[in-house]
Amino acid sequence: MTISKEITHLEHSRIKLVVSIGKDDVKLEYDTMLNNFSKDIQIPGFRKGKVPKNVIERKFGDTLISDITGHIIEQAIETVFQDKTFLKEDMPLAYSPPTLDGKPSALKFDEDYTFTVIYDAFPKITIGQYKGFEIEVPDVCITDEDVSRELEDVRERNAVVRDKADGAPAARGDVATVNYCELTAEGEIEQGSKREDFVFTIGSGHNMFKFDDELIGLRKGETKDIEKTYAEDFENRELAGKTKKIRVTLTGLKEKDLPVLDDELAQDVDEKFKTLDELKSNIRGRLEHDLEHRLKDVKVDILLKKIMENTPVDIPESMIRMQLDAQWRQFALQVNMPVDSIKETIAKSEKGLEGFEELWRPEATRTIHSRLIIETLMKDLNIEVTEDDFEKELEHQSKHRGESLDEIKKIYEQENMKSYLEADIKESKLFTLLMAENTVKASSKKDFLEILENKG
Repeated sequence: MTISKEITHLEHSRIKLVVSIGKDDVKLEYDTMLNNFSKDIQIPGFRKGKVPKNVIERKFGDTLISDITGHIIEQAIETVFQDKTFLKEDMPLAYSPPTLDGKPSALKFDEDYTFTVIYDAFPKITIGQYKGFEIEVPDVCITDEDVSRELEDVRERNAVVRDKADGAPAARGDVATVNYCELTAEGEIEQGSKREDFVFTIGSGHNMFKFDDELIGLRKGETKDIEKTYAEDFENRELAGKTKKIRVTLTGLKEKDLPVLDDELAQDVDEKFKTLDELKSNIRGRLEHDLEHRLKDVKVDILLKKIMENTPVDIPESMIRMQLDAQWRQFALQVNMPVDSIKETIAKSEKGLEGFEELWRPEATRTIHSRLIIETLMKDLNIEVTEDDFEKELEHQSKHRGESLDEIKKIYEQENMKSYLEADIKESKLFTLLMAENTVKASSKKDFLEILENKG
C-alpha cells in the first residue's frame, strides 16, 4: 500500500496525522474486499459466489462503501504506525487511540484517498533546573506521646467487641451500624442518597458526612435528623462550605472491652515480645522509620515543586482523565462506597460530576507533572538498581520493622512485590542523588501527627 503522511503537533501533546493512500491501492483494496464479500453473499436468483459485482453494489452500496472505507483506514493507520521510520515520540498513547477528525470522505477511484486522525502522544519534556535549591523541612522527633497513641491503637485492635445493652446510649468508641440518607430543604429524601448497614467506630471520622458527635447519646432503633455546615477547607471538596441535612438511623450498637496495657498484651500482639517495654521499643523504632520516610516525602515534594516551576509540560487530556479515574477509586476507598454510587450522588448535586472533577483537576495535573519529571530524571541520570541495592533495602526494613531478614524476603517473594520494591529503590536513589545537589535545612518544630497527616 502506497502511503504518505503529514504530522502536525497540536496543543496538549495532541497530534494531527494526515494520511493519503494512492488511488491504485484504494481501487485494489476495494476490489479485493468486494470479491471476498461476493463469495459469501446469497441473493435469491443467484448461486452463492456468483452474484455480479454491480448487483452487490446496487443492493449494498452505502453499507459496502462504509465497511470498505473503514477497513482501508484501519489498515493504513496500522501500516503507518508499524513503519520503523515513524518516530517513537509521535506514537499514540495506549489509552488514546486515533480518532477520525470529522466524517470520512467518500471513496473516489480517480484520486488518492486522504483522511485525518487525532490522538494524544507522550508529552515532550526537557528538565530545567533541578539543583542548587534551598529546601526547608520541619524539625520533628518521636515522643513518648506518639508511642502512647500507638499503644492505644494496639488496645483498640485487640479489644473484645460485644453488643451493647438494649437502651444504652451510643458513646465515643462504640461500633455503630447505621442507615442514612440526605434530605432536601423540604425534608424529603434526596434521590439516590440512601445508604444501609454502614459500620464505623464513633469518633473515628470514617464516614463521609462526619456525623460522629451527633450520634453520641442516640439509642439503637432511634432516628435523628442532622444539619451540618462544613468548613470552606473541609477535606471532602464536594461538601466544603455547604450545609447538609442528613437523616441517620442507629440500627446496631456494639461496645469495646479494651485490654490492660501489660506484658500479657504485648505477648498477645506477637510472641516475640516478652514484655510491654519490648513492644514499646518496637513501636518507637517503627515510628522513627515512618518519620524518616515521611520527612523524605516532604523534601521530595518541595524539591519537585521547584523543579516543576522550571520544567513546563504540555500534558495530554487522556493522561489527566486516567489520573482522575484513579482519584475516583481512591476516594471510593476512603468513604467506603462504590464509585458508581458516589458518582450517582454527586451527579445530582449543585456542582455535578464535571464541577467536582474540576476541583480535582489541578491535583491530577500536578501528580502527572511530577511523575513525568521523576521518570525523565531517572532516565537522564541513568539510575539503575543492583542486587546489592535490594539486599541493603531489605536489611533496612528488617531492622526497623523488627522482623528477620528471611521474613522480609519471604513477604516480597510470596506477594510478588519485587518489581514494586525495585521502583521504590530506583526513586530513592534518584532523590538521594538530587538531595546531595540541593541544600536542606530545618524550619519550625512540628509534631509527628501533623507531619503524618500531611500538614507539614
